Amino acid sequence: MAPRAKSSGTKTSEDGPSLFAAAGLEHDAPRPLADRLRPTRLDEVVGQDHLLGPDGALTRMIETRSLGSLVFWGPPGTGKTTVARLLAHATDLEFVQLSAVFSGVADLKKTFEAARARREAGQGTLLFVDEVHRFNRTQQDSFLPVMEDGTVVLVGATTENPSFELNAALLSRARVLVFRSLDEAAVGKLLGRAEAAEGRPLPLDPEARAALVRMADGDGRAALTLAEEVWRAARAGETFDLATLQEIVQRRAPIYDKSQDGHYNLISALHKAVRGSDPDAALYWFCRMVDAGEDPLFLARRIVRMAVEDIGLADPQALVIANAAKDAYDFLGSPEGELAIAQAVIYVATAPKSNAAYRAYGAAMRTAKQAGSLLPPKHILNAPTRLMKEEGYGAGYEYDHDTPEAFSGQDYFPETLGRQTFYDPPERGFEREIRKRLDYWARLRKERGGG
Repeated sequence: MAPRAKSSGTKTSEDGPSLFAAAGLEHDAPRPLADRLRPTRLDEVVGQDHLLGPDGALTRMIETRSLGSLVFWGPPGTGKTTVARLLAHATDLEFVQLSAVFSGVADLKKTFEAARARREAGQGTLLFVDEVHRFNRTQQDSFLPVMEDGTVVLVGATTENPSFELNAALLSRARVLVFRSLDEAAVGKLLGRAEAAEGRPLPLDPEARAALVRMADGDGRAALTLAEEVWRAARAGETFDLATLQEIVQRRAPIYDKSQDGHYNLISALHKAVRGSDPDAALYWFCRMVDAGEDPLFLARRIVRMAVEDIGLADPQALVIANAAKDAYDFLGSPEGELAIAQAVIYVATAPKSNAAYRAYGAAMRTAKQAGSLLPPKHILNAPTRLMKEEGYGAGYEYDHDTPEAFSGQDYFPETLGRQTFYDPPERGFEREIRKRLDYWARLRKERGGG
């Protein structure tokens, strides 16, 4: 038997070049497009003009050579790492990068010792810590001494709200700068640079190109990765329409973490759209969360809360509808059950609004806590024993059904507390009728001496 030829990355007459050779891996590893197009100057960074424009916060710091410790807060792919690297270059600081995901206390100690040695030699250090919110409280506290004595200029990057994720002591020593999601113009500018670097246009028709920009979801790195996928998939002379583009890149999942900031931002948007009686906006935020994989039962529970907090007795059916939507989802499951919840969203958004019951409950609870353990007035206490009758329990009680209008007008508050008013219904929805009843009973109560 003839010896088997050794495998190589060279072209053969039978099967053409190997994938290894086609990808260029027999030489240097190819660099991703996002890495090749990484800005080399601060003025090349797109989408952050509020920080890097002529009057931007970082521009002013560089001009005055007064760079302090910073926290970059923003979504992925907005340039946080790149800006930190370029800041170090612009201020003649040594750039050192750590990731809170892979680094521990030992790594921090080594980094701080190297920075101290560098400082003694007259060289400052910009320490960039990616995902800084992943460090625990003790690890975050370890930065404080080296920040205070100038050993390092700390630049931490986080996708989570620093107010919740970072120690107050660390935040007090650093300025938080917000990085914004890239708008369509900024993403379009990135794609233009990519086309110039590749020397060829993206093989997309106008509708597909616009869709690719939207798929990037404000993430510059994602936009360039999607562009690479398109170029890899395109045959010579081929142009993709929207349907083909969606098949090729599938679809990038929305930026949404069900346990973190995105979760709370979107549920807040849904609640406020309902409270603001905007069914279209409410449906949009509801669908955003469903599309991102939110648990529909969580949304159903929140809609029940909206029904009692923001609608209340202005439309008592809102609570019934919200509960029915939850039951319908339990019965139907997904995806049919989401329609019942969507119907409830529309109902609560279009219902008359009132937080009178919500406010009444809060006011009554405050009074109950502040007034102490006051006894009910004796005339509304039961008197099952002779002793209790002798003590005046139940004396003078009027059975409301035996009185005109089935209303006695008696006072039911503790005698030392006096009559209180907690519930004040507005002239909206069903509460307009409740207001009429309350005014009528108040007049009768006054006539009959009940307070």
